Amino acid sequence: MQIEARLEALGLVLPPPVKVPPGVRLPFAFARVRGSRVYIAGHGPQAPDGALIGPFGKVEAQVSVEEAYAAARLTALAILGSLQRALGDLDRVTAWLRVFGMVNSSPGFTRQPQVINGFSDLILELYGPEVGQHARSAIGVAELPFEIPVEIEAEVEID
Repeated sequence: MQIEARLEALGLVLPPPVKVPPGVRLPFAFARVRGSRVYIAGHGPQAPDGALIGPFGKVEAQVSVEEAYAAARLTALAILGSLQRALGDLDRVTAWLRVFGMVNSSPGFTRQPQVINGFSDLILELYGPEVGQHARSAIGVAELPFEIPVEIEAEVEID
């Protein structure tokens, strides 16, 4: 369990399943294993207890680029938590294939790639370039659920 050991060495904790606001229903799998692939639904930044965590709002107007980068890093931990629950061992990931990052952007904001780097940088730090390198998109959107600053989905290959 090398990835879990790296997380521990960095002082990082994977959150439990997301705690959604009362009255919200999410009828889908956060990580769907199919053959040698795992399709990972959109995740947002979570606190260590599983609650969605701020700052909330649009990047540049209410949330700084640095705060949004940190939120993307927390989103990576949320995704890793879902993967760990689905796979039992994060070392089963043999390749990060695709990452799709969405940034709750103020009008005119164009630095979405800098924000989603918070996700990519952590994945590369944990998995290294051989396994962690991924194709990626980073786009700006008008709104995201619960006013989160970033939402990220991914696809990985497993053994």
